[in-house]
Amino acid sequence: MQLSLLLLLLLPPGPLPVPGMEDPDFPHPGESSQPPPRACPWRCSCPQADVVDCAGLDLHEFPDNITRETRYLSLQNNQLRELPYNELSHLSALRTLNLHNNFISSEGLPDEAFESLGQLQHLYVAHNQLSVAPQFLPRSLRVADLAANQVTEIFSLTFGEKPALRSVYLHNNQLGNAGLPPDAFQGSEAITTLSLSSNRLSYLPPSLPTSLERLGLQNNLISKVPRGALSRQTQLRELYLQHNQLTDSGLDATTFSKLHSLEYLDLSHNRLTMVPAGLPKTLTILHLGRNRIRQVEAARLRGPGGLRYLLLQHNELGATGLPARALRPLRNLHALHLYGNQLEHVPPALPRRLWALLMPHNHVAALGARDLASTPGLAELNLAYNRLTSARLHHRAFHRLCALRCLDLAGNQLTQVPAGLPGGLRTLRLQCNQLHTLEPESLAGLGELQELRLAHNRLRIGDIGPGTWHELQALQVLDLSHNELSFVPPDLPEALEELHLQGNRVGHVGPEAFLSTPRLRVLILRGNRLHMTSIAEEAFLGLPHLRVVDTADNLEQLNLAYNRLTSARLHHRAFHRLCALRCLDLAGNQLTQVPAGLPGGLRTLRLQCNQLHTLEPESLAGLGELQELRLAHNRLRIGDIGPGTWHELQALQVLDLSHNELSFVPPDLPEALEELHLQGNRVGHVGPEAFLSTPRLRVLILRGNRLHMTSIAEEAFLGLPHLRVVDTADNLEQVLVRLPSTTQHRPRAGGS
Repeated sequence: MQLSLLLLLLLPPGPLPVPGMEDPDFPHPGESSQPPPRACPWRCSCPQADVVDCAGLDLHEFPDNITRETRYLSLQNNQLRELPYNELSHLSALRTLNLHNNFISSEGLPDEAFESLGQLQHLYVAHNQLSVAPQFLPRSLRVADLAANQVTEIFSLTFGEKPALRSVYLHNNQLGNAGLPPDAFQGSEAITTLSLSSNRLSYLPPSLPTSLERLGLQNNLISKVPRGALSRQTQLRELYLQHNQLTDSGLDATTFSKLHSLEYLDLSHNRLTMVPAGLPKTLTILHLGRNRIRQVEAARLRGPGGLRYLLLQHNELGATGLPARALRPLRNLHALHLYGNQLEHVPPALPRRLWALLMPHNHVAALGARDLASTPGLAELNLAYNRLTSARLHHRAFHRLCALRCLDLAGNQLTQVPAGLPGGLRTLRLQCNQLHTLEPESLAGLGELQELRLAHNRLRIGDIGPGTWHELQALQVLDLSHNELSFVPPDLPEALEELHLQGNRVGHVGPEAFLSTPRLRVLILRGNRLHMTSIAEEAFLGLPHLRVVDTADNLEQLNLAYNRLTSARLHHRAFHRLCALRCLDLAGNQLTQVPAGLPGGLRTLRLQCNQLHTLEPESLAGLGELQELRLAHNRLRIGDIGPGTWHELQALQVLDLSHNELSFVPPDLPEALEELHLQGNRVGHVGPEAFLSTPRLRVLILRGNRLHMTSIAEEAFLGLPHLRVVDTADNLEQVLVRLPSTTQHRPRAGGS
């Protein structure tokens, strides 16, 4: 009785609760008013109840505490080596499992690993260490990615009997034909994408899914496509067979004939000598680049009459490789790629609807008035790096190309801008020619031109006529780099936004240099002859949009003498940007050869006290402005100096070859030479023709050699009217030198 009274006193006022009728909004004793927290593995994130994201956490073990309701599990970019079955077995609701980029091996993946994942649709196991594919994958699968493993074998139920499977990625593995069973895809007739690229297949696998739309087989060892291998893939739209070993005998007229939906076919980088037969009429893009095709037969192109892109670059097409009838069936051809062949002229009878003709790196030496007459709709023409000269480029070659927007004539032998350029041109590339003049007439009518490339020519300020830029009112990009300009050209177009002047001889930028270009954003002046004070402070006033001014590499002198440089650790492009460099001192290092890639404007090169043991023409090529070359105290012998070594050194005045191992005067020295230092060698004889190539010689130092009284021919110094100093002291015995009577100051015996 007392206990009952106590309980009644403790109860709140109001009716007593009835079992089963508790207030759902009122917490039970011991419960919180907040919902219980969702379980989430440590360090992972769970933004939704069915999403667990453990990516990039450096995990070494499969995380625990993953709820059964999880539908999306991300474990990519970790250190996992195995998948424990007991952890996966309870995740029956899983739809997506991402294991990309771990260290999972086949030993760490039990056969039954995915057995309980009956709803799995997306499986990503790429970039792991699997040597064989899982023997069983769930029937519910839609996407399977096993790329970039070491897989050598798949099994019947890896991808077979998967009616919902649409995409399979097996590229970058080690699959051979023996590792693909005949029934590998049986019962999986919904697959539209199959990637088997970068494996070890030697022939096209049989029994491919008939539902395929995209098939990737590039980068294999395929040498043949068995007859009938592609006879049932009527829905295939894209076929990639590039980078294989296909030959003409590995294909036949039926190989592609049943592919009634094929639009894209890539056979580049194979060993074909002709265009394959039996190409389907649905084809729009045919890639045959980098084969061995010598001639295109018209009969082979009659089938794909709707072809829009034909790529034949880097084949062996010669003068007769594209006869007039060859391209006639391709009435809808949009783009023709022919670069890197041996064509000597523009192909005749080009399709009228052609939009782009790309023929760089051929042997085209002439362009006639009617060579392009059949293509009035041509918008892009690339004839760069051929053999065109101004004399053989007809002044009406482009006059019918009213739609032309981009013309590339770079890398030819043009000495002037072609005449008759279409007025609608937007881009004109003439770099790497031999242009030495620019006149207003050559650019007249190009009011829509936006980009003009004139780099690597021979233009000087005096070669640019007054008013040259007058009609280029739309020009935004002007590249005059690597010419011979001594200052910024005046009166540049007002619309100009980018001006490239690197690699010229600009030594001064005045206050009015950019008055005509208020929209300038980018100015490149690197590699000129500018100093700290050679750019006027007012030069950039009135340029509110200027964002980039590059004045780097205006270095004129570089001294790295007496360091520890070796030829092996001196990069061949170490100096290639130093266009303004005039003096380079590398004396006293450990160089065994002349550095490559020296700037062409170099005046002084010091390489004494190294370990040079060879001189080749290539090492001094392009140094036509070099005036002083110091090669003393090296290991040079006469046989180490290759024929023609001095050929390009036409400005060389001082040559120091002292203290080497030369046994006679090197032949064919530069004509401009005035000082020759040969002291401390092993010269034992000076013949009558020793100095025939050096009529301007003034100073000759022969002291400390092995000369005798009679070892210098009397005729040796004939034809040297400027010779003033001959030093033959410190030889084996006194040497009497007799100079021509035309010499005013005759040196005495033994010295000067």
